[in-house]
Amino acid sequence: MHEKEVKSILSAQNGMNIYRGCTHGCIYCDARSTCYQMQHEFEDIEIKSNAVELLEKSLRSKRRKCMIGTGAMSDPYLHAESRLQLTRKCLELIDEYGFGLAIQTKSDLILRDLDLLRSINRKSKCVVQITLTTHDENLCKVLEPNVCTTKRRAEILNIMRDEGIPTICWMTPMLPFINDTEENIRGILDYCFKAKVYGILFFNIGVTLRDGDRQYFYQKLEEHFPGLKEKYIRTYGNAYEIPSPNNKYLTGLVRNECRKQGIVCNTKQLFDYMHQYEDKQAGEQLSLFDL
Repeated sequence: MHEKEVKSILSAQNGMNIYRGCTHGCIYCDARSTCYQMQHEFEDIEIKSNAVELLEKSLRSKRRKCMIGTGAMSDPYLHAESRLQLTRKCLELIDEYGFGLAIQTKSDLILRDLDLLRSINRKSKCVVQITLTTHDENLCKVLEPNVCTTKRRAEILNIMRDEGIPTICWMTPMLPFINDTEENIRGILDYCFKAKVYGILFFNIGVTLRDGDRQYFYQKLEEHFPGLKEKYIRTYGNAYEIPSPNNKYLTGLVRNECRKQGIVCNTKQLFDYMHQYEDKQAGEQLSLFDL
């Protein structure tokens, strides 16, 4: 790990990443891609040491309340967070200043901050996003080795349901010839239905592999799935988008099952929902674009 002082913490869309890099070890991670111009080893976590101060300054100066997003590029609950507590300190500020939160993670460390999530959701809106890719627990430990498994993440969704906190499942990526099966999809959907998630994001069925990401992924395929790297190369070459051969059928399956359960699966609708600030105390709703 290493520290770095940065000039700003919130993007133009009110998103933030407190850390840069990751220690979860997911074999397909797009954040490894060279296009993001990371100047350090991916597992050498960059800690934005002045993130809390910058966030307070930004929240204090905002003309109107909005949703604050985190987790898009780096999980806010990396292993280092258990000691550093920077995410928690940022959530305390979001709660104190009355902003909303859209937070994405694969880690059960989020439960440590349930008190803050509950408080934020009581005042405005807190949307917890959990990634579920692999129903089979043993396969999950191969694909996402250093973070809690799908079963535990489903328990997080159930806890949020019981707390009245809305949730969204990121059912992505689906890796061709690995977890792109109907059995896997139905297993994940069953977790989502029991947890009464608000929505499911799946971007069709497949994975994206850029330079940097692709090499690491292929290295892990050779390690865990002998011969599969060559099948990928024969089938896809160096393509960025790697759709499942079952894409059309599985996408239709997800959409039909979501429709039956009243679960939102329209991508634009879900992102609009995560950007829609609600002031429950004033009975007011504000779009990101009203700010």
